Amino acid sequence: MTDTGDRRNFYGRIRGKTLRASQKDYLAEDLGPLTLRNVTREENPTRSPLDLGFAKGPLWLEVGFGGGEHLVHMAARNPDVTILGAEPFVNGIAMLLGKIRGAGVTNLWLHPGDVRDLFDVLPDSCLTKVFLNYPDPWPKARHHRRRFVTPEYLGPLARKMALGAEFRVATDIPDYVRQTLEEVPLAGFTLVSQTGPGGAWDDWLSTRYEQKALREGRAPHYLTFRRG
Repeated sequence: MTDTGDRRNFYGRIRGKTLRASQKDYLAEDLGPLTLRNVTREENPTRSPLDLGFAKGPLWLEVGFGGGEHLVHMAARNPDVTILGAEPFVNGIAMLLGKIRGAGVTNLWLHPGDVRDLFDVLPDSCLTKVFLNYPDPWPKARHHRRRFVTPEYLGPLARKMALGAEFRVATDIPDYVRQTLEEVPLAGFTLVSQTGPGGAWDDWLSTRYEQKALREGRAPHYLTFRRG
């Protein structure tokens, strides 16, 4: 696929609070070696498929990893799996890099940008598990088209997932649940389970976003889908 020169609209924050000195060090020293190459249009204008020679064992993806606690947790629990993390928010990336240093995991690779660019270049059917944890809710009705659970994201996601692969969604927003249940099956997924508080996956690590939701009285929802 050749690049037409089009640029996608990106909505959401790239930077937040001023980074601490240690976080700036993480970005300067650790981000480069952990960043997937040939994902951006600048590095790969022809959008050629990535060489997955770096991947050892099954390949998983977390979309929008926030502060990175779930991503590092899953990497530590599954050392024989290679896990990709896509996140454009610089502060979240810096937090993740600090957690990687602390945990010493070596099976993580990052794309510090829009996950759609990663979908462009991942080979089809290469992912066996994908996590979407507490995505940006875009609560206003006119912004619902910006949510991840829309055809713009779900179509490419489905192509990159192997038949039988698992797609997990965690959210505290009832209307996000509604849209997820409407849109995800249309993209080629089957709902396996839908649970509420206390019904998280056995290997789930409650994130800071979930803890905030619980403090503010919003109930978590956990949805599991299968591709195919």
